[in-house]
Amino acid sequence: MILRSFRPGLGAALLGMRVLLAFAASSTVLAQEAHQPAQTAEESAFLAENDAAMTKMMNDMAARPSGDVDRDFVAMMTPHHQGAIDMAVIELRYGKNEQLRRIAQEIIVDQQQEIDAMKLAIGEPVTASAPAPTQPAPAATTARDHMNMSHEMKK
Repeated sequence: MILRSFRPGLGAALLGMRVLLAFAASSTVLAQEAHQPAQTAEESAFLAENDAAMTKMMNDMAARPSGDVDRDFVAMMTPHHQGAIDMAVIELRYGKNEQLRRIAQEIIVDQQQEIDAMKLAIGEPVTASAPAPTQPAPAATTARDHMNMSHEMKK
């Protein structure tokens, strides 16, 4: 056996070194955690939303092969690009750095354009125009509705 080839005290010394290394490693981790500031509610929300966006993206990218390489490419890249859009929206919701917020806005526009271009390339319809994800949805009534209401009020 291999243990018989070691000297009697060597086994105990190796065990002692392993124990010391384990304590040293756990002390280092605890020291690093002690220096990190506590997460704010906002950061926790940011991290949770970002994790959900990443999980959705990864799940959606696991597209089932169709036998058409081009369609498979679009099927995998669309959720990848949508994931970037979702993460950029989260940055706009929680981020404070104006330069990063501008980059996030550009990502939203650019990635949506790429999704639409890929869909057009394989003959699929593009996404209908929608308000920017950080803007409120338009009101249900239109200017025409307002004109009709004011005309009816005059009666």
